Amino acid sequence: MAIETYRGVVYPWQLDHMDHMNVQFYTARFDEATWHLFAALGMNTDYFKTNRRGMAALEQRTLYRKELHAGALIRISSELLEMKPKTIRFLHRMYETGSGEEVATSELVGAHIDTDARRSVPFPAEVVKRQASFVGSGAAPA
Repeated sequence: MAIETYRGVVYPWQLDHMDHMNVQFYTARFDEATWHLFAALGMNTDYFKTNRRGMAALEQRTLYRKELHAGALIRISSELLEMKPKTIRFLHRMYETGSGEEVATSELVGAHIDTDARRSVPFPAEVVKRQASFVGSGAAPA
């Protein structure tokens, strides 16, 4: 089940010469949503610093369905699709808040890494446990 991971607005300075939000800003919003999803799984800034861990993007596929213009209010919902021992696959859906229309999606795969060794490592048991309840209950853990 999806959780809300972002709310924001499209500013005029985020528009390109076609008068709609430039792709770099879609990517930035999806990135911000990613960190909220990770935090819901127990991987926040403290977790990464304390455990000398990080995440590395392996793959991203973004689909643009409708243009966004200045002043549009947007929200992103995110859902965990799959968690393997060292990787995670998840989906973000961006909506224009007023109409409720889905305007873009982004599916990503990331690897959990040891920041000292610079290699992928398994997720810790507590993260695996949280993701199981996250998927099973349809809601993010508090």
